Amino acid sequence: MRNSSVTLLSALLLAGCVALPQTREADLPLPAAWPDAPPLQAGEKGAPLAHEWWKLFRDPALDTLMDEALAHNADLKLAAARILEARAGLGATRAEQYPSAQLSTEASRSRSTERGQMTLPNNPASNFNLSLQAAYELDLWGRYARATEAARADLLASRYGREVARLSLTHDVAAAWFGLTAVAAQTGLAQDTLANREEALALQRLRVSGGVSSEYELQQAEAELAATRADLARLEQARRQTELALAVLLGRSPKALVEDSIGAGKPPVEPAPPPAVPAGLPSELLRHRPDLQQAEAQLAAAQARIAEARAAIYPDLSLTAYLGSESKALSDLFSGPATIWGLTAGLVQTVFNAGRTEAVVQGRAARQEQLLIQYEQAVRQAFREVLDALVAQRQAAEIDAAEARRAEALTRAAELADLRYRNGVAGYLEVLDARRNQYQARQAVIDARRARLTAVAGLSKALGGGWDGTPEEETAPAVAVKTP
Repeated sequence: MRNSSVTLLSALLLAGCVALPQTREADLPLPAAWPDAPPLQAGEKGAPLAHEWWKLFRDPALDTLMDEALAHNADLKLAAARILEARAGLGATRAEQYPSAQLSTEASRSRSTERGQMTLPNNPASNFNLSLQAAYELDLWGRYARATEAARADLLASRYGREVARLSLTHDVAAAWFGLTAVAAQTGLAQDTLANREEALALQRLRVSGGVSSEYELQQAEAELAATRADLARLEQARRQTELALAVLLGRSPKALVEDSIGAGKPPVEPAPPPAVPAGLPSELLRHRPDLQQAEAQLAAAQARIAEARAAIYPDLSLTAYLGSESKALSDLFSGPATIWGLTAGLVQTVFNAGRTEAVVQGRAARQEQLLIQYEQAVRQAFREVLDALVAQRQAAEIDAAEARRAEALTRAAELADLRYRNGVAGYLEVLDARRNQYQARQAVIDARRARLTAVAGLSKALGGGWDGTPEEETAPAVAVKTP
């Protein structure tokens, strides 16, 4: 007993020679509210966003595309496979906390020489053995418990990673669809403009042949027609490129990429109303955004692994036992006198390993420091993205309204220029300029509408898309972040 006490005391003294790092926590003050958002009242909670945020656009075609993407996208499948890997890792780590048992059986028959120094009677001899062996290492210092905690945090991080991929995917699908509908609308406008300019060119040729108009005006009409055809070619290229990008997001096969196309309807006449910014959302952003939750879970895993490394410097206490039967004859294997058993307790302490244990501890502490910096940077980046999205959504609405007023004014100007030309007050070049400006303004309206819809999607992504989170029993330990 005295020797055991001395051994344990020596082990603890040796463990004290290793420098033990402390766990770290994030220290970032948060704002009280977003710009232009109402303050959070006492006892009030931030209003949650919709989980399927894209349905606020009320576009059945977009809903169908989202369902297809969520079912077949390769990035989501890859994220799901990572979850399975992390779950298996958690199961393997958790198993280390429990005893292990093995059933072994052995049968042998041997013969030794009768001419040697040691002669054995009853030669040859048989031996039969059947035993159940069990081993258990007591987790006195929490080493395996901390390893399990780290594996559980890894699993949680992989689940948050899937939600990061889901949020990014739904945003990209929505943005691609808005781009495709905008290209379709611009193509329709260009086709109508092309038909009008072909008629105008034919009329201008008649006027030139009749000596009413000049060759200069005819060439200007030819140039406007060619410019419209060039626009149609560029729009067709943009349409095909957007279709292919969207098809890849949907997880379609190479055959479908070549043979199938994605039809685009006309964009809504009025953009869907953007989601209102809930009160008190800055503090809620850490809960809504899956990338921040993923970074937090990774940090929690690193902190648990530091505790695991700390426990590794203390001695290991293991228990082993066996129970079985051994006999020279198989018929006597299960008789009472053939019973064998044993029980062993062992204490193992590493005395010297050239600094390996301390290096592991310091390495995991450095890993924690890296993840802490990454988490704090992710929080900063998240708030920047939200602020950018708020500005983009607000300015896109103003640009949309301004472009609509501009297009309305230029449409009226084109009508007046045509009237002036018919009355002989203005030349045909004035009509061409007015129609060109009208065409460009109407194209700009479509672009502004697409930008406004995309800005709403970007705001939903920046706010976390209203993700519901994970069950309480799988929530990672919170990383402290200061609020005002």
